[in-house]
Amino acid sequence: MKNTLFTNVRILDGSGADPFSGSVLVQGNRILQVGRGTAAISSADATVIDGAGATLMPGMCEAHTHFSWNNAATLGEIQAMPLEEHVLWCAKVAKQYLLAGFTSCVGAACAKPRLDVVTRNAINSGQIPGPRYLAASQEITVPGALGDETLPHLPFPEFSFGVNVNGAEDMRKVVRMFLKYGVDSIKLNLSGDNFTPDSPADTTWMTDAEVAVAMEEVRMRGKRGTAHARSAASVKQALRHGVQVIYHASFTDTETLDRLEEAKDRVFVAPGLAILYAMLYEAEPWGITRAKATGMGYQIEWDAALESLKAMHKRGVRVLPGGDYGFAFTPHGQNARDLEFFVKYLGFTPMEAIRSTTMYGGQIMLRPDDLGLVKAGYLADLLLVDGDPLTNLAILRDPKRMLAVMKDGVFAKAPDIASQRDWRRGA
Repeated sequence: MKNTLFTNVRILDGSGADPFSGSVLVQGNRILQVGRGTAAISSADATVIDGAGATLMPGMCEAHTHFSWNNAATLGEIQAMPLEEHVLWCAKVAKQYLLAGFTSCVGAACAKPRLDVVTRNAINSGQIPGPRYLAASQEITVPGALGDETLPHLPFPEFSFGVNVNGAEDMRKVVRMFLKYGVDSIKLNLSGDNFTPDSPADTTWMTDAEVAVAMEEVRMRGKRGTAHARSAASVKQALRHGVQVIYHASFTDTETLDRLEEAKDRVFVAPGLAILYAMLYEAEPWGITRAKATGMGYQIEWDAALESLKAMHKRGVRVLPGGDYGFAFTPHGQNARDLEFFVKYLGFTPMEAIRSTTMYGGQIMLRPDDLGLVKAGYLADLLLVDGDPLTNLAILRDPKRMLAVMKDGVFAKAPDIASQRDWRRGA
């Protein structure tokens, strides 16, 4: 059993407690001991990593992951990638996330039926490097709603980004198919999206009967329901039927916020702020000017989302980072920017932002008792970071500042031992 001892590190344990200087001993795939100050921890048979004052923190969790989004500008371009290339793309992106410090990811939908499942299985079997991963289904939608990319003259399911259903029993059939494939979660598109003008974000598309039967099947198999829910009505629908992970939740009213607060111990919200910001301010190279984005409804949604999410945060609802990365205007690799958005726009402190991607990350990964904290007995998913994220969260998206990444007690990115004495200690 291989042991690793981190010494002379500034420990940011992920719980929200103040950081402290100390040492951490990893035995196998778990943290064996956390020492404070200069208290000695036996280093017998351990590889010693002198952190030289660098920050040691839990690995981050991306709560709204789309490995199969291929940095394209449209849903059609994502779906059109041939299956073989798509599998290779997912493998590449999974490694990219791990090296960026995201040791856990929650799948939020994939572009083809089994892409998430085969990626997860390949990671778990050691075929490819990648984060701990919970695999999602494709988006399940209804005709005319977000994800329905079929054309009148090409009414073939293979041409659609999402899987269309009509009615409760059709829903049951599709959900059972994805559960057969081995997904960890079923994704339902309850609301529209401003990305699809004929089904805007403030509209709601599925019937209660359709959602109810989907969640009946999910519960029967011990899996989890997730929902694309931007409209207030769709958020309430998700809560009514026991959906556990709500994506976006841009539009709310007092009733919606009350219900979210009542359910705060069982639900998570991953809003996807990055895609809203990008559509307003960064999408012009793809033909979406600020004026066009405003006309599509993005300014209204952005303003509503900030108010909704600030209210959720004040009420203790668990809001986690996950920005719909994988589009041309939100390319994979800048995911930690969500933490900066949380502080700048939602009223989080830097410590609360860190907690949202570490401790809450362990909870949304269904491992609240052994993932997401630097704590004895917890899984050794750890980051060694050059600088203080509490002073400058932006360092978490700088590859040069990510000195080491450990997942399950094994270095995915090993520290450069020879250069330790040169590591900076400031922000």
